Amino acid sequence: MRPISFQRHYISHPAGSCLASFGETKVICTASISESLPRWLVGKGRGWVSAEYAMLPGSTSSRKRRDRGGKTDGRSIEIQRLIGRSLRAAVNLEALGEVSITVDCDVLQADGGTRTTAISGGYVALVDALNKIAAERGEERGAAAYLNGQLAAVSVGVVKGEIVCDLDYYHDSRADVDMNVVMRDGDFVEVQGTGEQGVFSRSQMDQLLDSAAEGIELIQAAQVAALVD
Repeated sequence: MRPISFQRHYISHPAGSCLASFGETKVICTASISESLPRWLVGKGRGWVSAEYAMLPGSTSSRKRRDRGGKTDGRSIEIQRLIGRSLRAAVNLEALGEVSITVDCDVLQADGGTRTTAISGGYVALVDALNKIAAERGEERGAAAYLNGQLAAVSVGVVKGEIVCDLDYYHDSRADVDMNVVMRDGDFVEVQGTGEQGVFSRSQMDQLLDSAAEGIELIQAAQVAALVD
């Protein structure tokens, strides 16, 4: 695992914010609260959590072009849908009520694992937003009143026959197998795995999932340390 840190309250204006760092990968996550819901949810008594993801122009070695005119590239759309699905799994939307939370994940610097860093950091920002809602409602349990559990994600892969957890760009670009794993309290929320250079066995898949589970325990410990601080 690379060095992991979650720096809360990185930006003062949003309800929740966090600078998530996994080694040299750095993602700023902000959580904003709104009374506006998707039209299909109005009057249903349920809340909603969504996410947006973008890589800033200087986040990679060659300049990343900005999305213009409301057009988002296919990779970013796929990633932000993953982040949104993952974060919703952490929230009891019925208990939340008719409130919408948008978690924006902007990659400041990319060195592999940006989507898993965004999910793990997005959870920390989301908890602070839920704490704010709880305080406004006089809910003594804080964010716990609206959470289904603790969420984190990590990338794992097979590189030259070896299992590697939390892939940086060097390992990711050489991986024979690449997998992103999202977990909530020890259970799987989503698993995305691909044999980049071929196929992988059931035994390797089990090893990858075991490695991811161990890595996520370390990430969750860092999340707890940040949230308690």
